[in-house]
Formats: sequence, C-alpha cells, structure tokens
Amino acid sequence: MHKLLLPLLLLLLTAAVHAQQPAQFVGDWSGSLKVMGTDLPVIFHISTAEDGTLSATMDSPKQGATGIPVQQVRQVQDSLYIDMKNIGAAYVGKLTDAQTIDGQWQQGGQSFALLLKKGAPAEAMKRPQTPKEPYPYQNTEVTIENKAAGIKLVGTLTIPLTDGPHPGVILFTGSGPQDRDQTILGHKPFLVLADYLTRQGFAVLRLDDRGTGKSGGDFATSTTEDFASDATAAYNYLRNHSSINKKKVGLLGHSEGALIAAKVAAANPNVAFVVLMAGNAVPGTELLVAQNKAVFENAGVPQEQLQKYLQLREAQFKVAATEKDVTKAAEQIRNLEQEAKASMTAQEQQQLGLTDKAEQTVVAQLSSPWMRYYLAYNPAPTLQKLKMPVLALNGTKDLQVPHQQNLPATEKALKSGGNKKYTIKEMPDLNHLFQTAKTGSPAEYGQLEETFSPAALEVIGDWMMGVVR
Repeated sequence: MHKLLLPLLLLLLTAAVHAQQPAQFVGDWSGSLKVMGTDLPVIFHISTAEDGTLSATMDSPKQGATGIPVQQVRQVQDSLYIDMKNIGAAYVGKLTDAQTIDGQWQQGGQSFALLLKKGAPAEAMKRPQTPKEPYPYQNTEVTIENKAAGIKLVGTLTIPLTDGPHPGVILFTGSGPQDRDQTILGHKPFLVLADYLTRQGFAVLRLDDRGTGKSGGDFATSTTEDFASDATAAYNYLRNHSSINKKKVGLLGHSEGALIAAKVAAANPNVAFVVLMAGNAVPGTELLVAQNKAVFENAGVPQEQLQKYLQLREAQFKVAATEKDVTKAAEQIRNLEQEAKASMTAQEQQQLGLTDKAEQTVVAQLSSPWMRYYLAYNPAPTLQKLKMPVLALNGTKDLQVPHQQNLPATEKALKSGGNKKYTIKEMPDLNHLFQTAKTGSPAEYGQLEETFSPAALEVIGDWMMGVVR
C-alpha cells in the first residue's frame, strides 16, 4: 500500500508503557474519532501493576487492530496522558466525572476531539474471507537467500496437491514494512489471494519484506531497488524449485510491488507473465500530487485551498527527487513549507493541517532514502521493456493510485515498447486494496468486511490460467 503524506492513517504499532498513580483511570475506555468524515472507534484498556505503574493496550475495532500496547501512560491529578510515539500520536484528556474523559487525539500535526466513556470494548470487525486451516494444498515456510544483499528472506510457499510441475507466481507487497500476507487493518489480502490462486492450480510464493517479520535486513534504509533485489532472489528460487514449471513462473505486484514486479521482469525475459495491481506508470512526483489531490477532494477540502496545498507539495516533491544533498533538500523543503504558510491565513493552515508538527513530519518523510528514490523513479522506461503477457488492473475508487492517471500511462508505455500481449482492466467501485468500496477513502479500508473483491480474484485467476495453458 502506498504511503500517504497527509492525512495519516491510524497505523497501530507496539511499544512499552510506564505511569504513576493509576487511581480512577484503570479500566476500559472507549470513544470514536471522526476522521475524513468517518467514525473510527478507539478503545484503551488501562491496567495497573503492584508497583503502581500503569500499562495500556489500544484497540481500533473497525481497523481490525486489537491488543496493541501504547508507549507511555501518565496521570497528573485528573488528567491522563497517553503517548504513542511509534505512530506519532498522543491522547490528552481530563476526567470530567467517574465515567467520562474529555480530550484530544493528536497525530500528524492535527488534533481531533475524542470523548472517552468507561465501558467494555466493541467486537473487532469480521474478516470472513480469511482462509482457515486445514488448507487443501501444501503450505510450507521457506527461507530464501539474497546473496547479493547478504540477507535471508522468509515466507510461505503454497503448492497444489495435484501432480506437478506447477505454474508458479510470486506476490510482491506494496510500500511500507509488510508481512507475507500484506496484513493491514485486520485484512490479509495476500493470504486470500494466495489461497485462491493455489486452489486454481498455481504454486504461490509470498515473503515477509526485508527487515519485517522473519526476514533479515534493514527496511528503514532500503529503497525500491533493494526490494527488487530481494524479488530477483525469490524469482530464481521459485524458478529452480523441483515442483515448479520454470517456463511458467510469473510475478504479481500490488502498488509499489507492481514497480518491483516490472523491474524483475524487465531484467528477466523468461518471466512468464506479469500482473500489475494498482501500479503507477508516472513518476513518483506526479503520482503523489494526484494522490494528495484525490484524498483531499474526497475529504471535501475547498478547491482554492487545495490548489495552494498541491502547489506546495509538488514543489517539495521535486526538491526531494532532484536535490542530491539530503541536508540541502531538507532545508529547502522546510523553507517551502514556511513560505507557503506565511501566505495563508491561520484558518487555512488549520484546515490543511499545516502545523509545526506536520512540518517536521513532512521533512522527515521526504528525506528518507525510500521516498527520495520513489519520487525520482519513472516506471515508464521499465514497462517499455516488458514483452511477456501483462495484466494491469486498477480500481475506479482508488484514491492512492488514481486509475485515470495510471492505466492510460501503463498502456502507453507497454504499447510504445511493442508489447502486444497486454490487458488493461478498470475494476468498478474497487479501492486501492481491491475492496468493494463506498468512498475509496483510506479511512474506509478497515471498516469493510470484504478483504479482496471476488470479481478481482476471478479476473486475475482466469487471466493467469489463460496465459499458462
């Protein structure tokens, strides 16, 4: 899944906790955040140890995240401070009576009212498509060595029980540290996809990203090029597996994973096919401007203010993509932010979330190795090298990789490279995760029970079967 600069999703991570004087704050506290027009229930479970220290876990039921430790809990008289540094978020509230805490959720430089009531947690959202064991196929954990990077990658290989050798496919995740199932907000789209394709007769390999899950390496310092190196090692592994037909090994990538799949296929003409799910075909600078535009329009930001915001971000993206000195780039990005805020009213700044904390977040994000590479990368020349069958599909409600911009650009690149075996497919009403969506907003992902559209599964499976027959 592509990273959004702003607004930030409530991505929940783990940490440790400390506090003093537990008193009346111990127990379950629940409330609801209003984010981008959507209600997101939040539940804190606060408990105390014998030494008087507080500990807490947090649930976000609609996002499918439960039992997540927070980093720090403090009580000062009748006020509660909850700090979640790993996601750049905090909650500050005051006890108004024995059953109510009135406070603010702060994240990404923005502040949201959050009234907590004492009470039991709500049930987590159901994920009915998640496959349950026992599986009607072989399910094996495998370890793959990327000798070029000096790391080992761990994942799952599923193989049909029918006689082989079998056609195979490798699944590549989107941006951010992803496990082999591409777990997000309680959904496991790659587990659902792998299960479906294995039942169709394909051997499917999916891996934890480097530095994630059981895989070695450092995710934080890696770029798309590094992930392509890992993907190449995976391709070589599967192609030489005794149960696999080496002439029928294809690649499937979602979002950034589509860029990775294209990179590996361009360097390995023997790749049997490529499936590009919500992959961008324009430079990262252009994509992120379109992404911000789509997300903020969906949230109802007025056009005049939105244009000011997009001009700022476009200028910052270009600096991050072109200035080789990261220190100079960070300084220019900060200066652009401050100049833009100086030309806006305080109300405009507030509506666009242009706070001092948000400025720090943007500078840090645009200074990361991954982001600088991604913004500078143009996928089109790589797509032009693909001569094997290619399926490119995108949801019409995808706000992160807008189909109107990227499907035509994908077709243009493939056609100009002489590829005559491509299929371009718009998927009506599907979002970036290929769920049937109402708005397409990232805030909606965790609220949907559907993990992966059955229509999309069928399109992918039928096309792949047609290619390997």
